[in-house]
Amino acid sequence: MKYIFSMLFTISCLSINAQTQQEAWFTDQSEATAYASEHDDDILMVFAGSDWCRPCIQFKKDILEATDFKQFADGNIVILYLDFPSKKKNKLSNEATKHNEGLADKYNRSGTFPKVVLLDKAMNKIKDLNYEGQSSEDFISMMK
Repeated sequence: MKYIFSMLFTISCLSINAQTQQEAWFTDQSEATAYASEHDDDILMVFAGSDWCRPCIQFKKDILEATDFKQFADGNIVILYLDFPSKKKNKLSNEATKHNEGLADKYNRSGTFPKVVLLDKAMNKIKDLNYEGQSSEDFISMMK
């Protein structure tokens, strides 16, 4: 019985640890910058159309959700994911829409999707990153 309890406790701890690695993914600028400042991380700001932009969907799947990218991101960058969905069922709140549009006015005036911008923890642009279907490994190399 002790063995089973010990195993369940270990699995629970691993699950909690896996969840904390996902905490560096934000949709709110103030939360992202606070986390980045606290952990001395840069911010990867992603402008995406999650339900209409095929390259955005690919970027999320092939880069942001890739194991090697998650490992790189953990302790290095904070992701600020700004979605611009078009379908009514995926509509954001008015507050979230205004938030995302405000950041787009400053960092994505051209309305490019996906648009990926690397920022320091104070939201100063380091550089724009072009996603052209490259692998997560190539994208990480470009970020470095």
